[in-house]
Amino acid sequence: MMPQLPSLRLVLLLVAGLGFVDPAFAQQRAVPDTRQQITLSFAPLVKQTAPAVVNIYTRRVVQQRMSPLFDDPFFQRFFGQSAPFGMPRERVERSLGSGVIVGGDGLVVTNDHVVKDSDQITVVLADRREFEARIVSTDPKTDLAVLRITPPRGERLPFLALHDSDDLEVGDLVLAIGNPFGVGQTVTSGIVSALARTAVGVSDFNFFIQTDAAINPGNSGGALVSMDGRLVGINSAIYSRSGGSLGIGFAIPSNMVRTVVEAVADGGKLVRPWLGVDGQPVTADIANSLGLDRPAGVLVNAVDPKSAAAKAGLRVGDVITAINGRAVDDPEALKFRVATMPVGGQAALTVTRGGSVRQVAFNVTAPPEDPPRDTTPLNGRQPLAGATVANLSPALAEEIGFSGPAEGVVILEVARNSPAARVGVQPGDVVLRIDDREVSGVAQLGKLVSRPQQSWRVTVRRGDQVLTSVVAG
Repeated sequence: MMPQLPSLRLVLLLVAGLGFVDPAFAQQRAVPDTRQQITLSFAPLVKQTAPAVVNIYTRRVVQQRMSPLFDDPFFQRFFGQSAPFGMPRERVERSLGSGVIVGGDGLVVTNDHVVKDSDQITVVLADRREFEARIVSTDPKTDLAVLRITPPRGERLPFLALHDSDDLEVGDLVLAIGNPFGVGQTVTSGIVSALARTAVGVSDFNFFIQTDAAINPGNSGGALVSMDGRLVGINSAIYSRSGGSLGIGFAIPSNMVRTVVEAVADGGKLVRPWLGVDGQPVTADIANSLGLDRPAGVLVNAVDPKSAAAKAGLRVGDVITAINGRAVDDPEALKFRVATMPVGGQAALTVTRGGSVRQVAFNVTAPPEDPPRDTTPLNGRQPLAGATVANLSPALAEEIGFSGPAEGVVILEVARNSPAARVGVQPGDVVLRIDDREVSGVAQLGKLVSRPQQSWRVTVRRGDQVLTSVVAG
């Protein structure tokens, strides 16, 4: 959950920041003594990288009623849906953002929220040429989207190669390039203020580069560039009081960008690895109780018996402190590290168990769809009519962003004004019991709710809560 900072709000994909002068540097000021020192500039780097950063304009048509009163069932009862003064009208919504060309054949990366629900997407290059873009893939969990434009035959577009974001260090110089407020392409400079920020609350994978390079609305999807001229991040969000830059901006690391792009570039599908553990941050109290030197890592609370972690011998009570030598300080960092690994490879966890440190090797595998989901709409005279349910598996849990034990029957959709909606169930609820019978699968649930009876008692799990409703037959 997003930390509550006084008078601050998180602004998506409009990243901003303010540069600063280091006091130690200020005390060492000296007059340049060579012409070369006087003319030092970012200009050569900008000329190299800016042509690969594009403006993105989106357009979508939405239906809007003349008066919201006619959405009320009371008025619809008398006037119907076809009353002239209640007829919907079309309204065009436009928005702008930025993007980065990552392939000379026209592959473009931006933020998912920049192009979400768009009917038309136009990409404008730095030389003002315009191209219609199509969406190759969107990934709301990372807030990334991959687009494709078609350059003239035989032309290779300027593009940015991806930097290894794990090579970044706090204090490294970076440039932010985008189209803030629609004024046109703008370049700002700053430093990497922090790495591995996991308390941002922007997407499912909270692991961001923090920068003070000025980023503002319209910079969403733009480039964060390292001094070697490569892409190190996609600018995504800022903390702000007014919507403008306060010097606290966040970018999605290029290693996550690489994972998404490589998976879908040639028509493939993004499949994320699955470790199969649930854990919590190691606090100072937990560290003291376990005899650890300091509070760091992830304390394992549960291990799925079907998972790669279980097969590798990971146990409840282990503390994961690193993956492939990269430190893991909390569950968000663990989630990010696993998500950026290629399926089919191997990796090593650094684990503290009983006061000793050991390496646990595991195979990087995709989450299994076991049991098969058996997606089923429920109909007829029964309490869950109008709900669509499925058998929960690790693969389905990953697909729908479900957190918790990947077992049981999960509700995927609930039709409006249906019996299921009146019962109060919601997508993401797991059906535990019908009356006193435990629900183990979709087929069994269908039989339990289809039997005529005077009433049903429906028990579901929603997050950490267990809710029960009694429904008349």
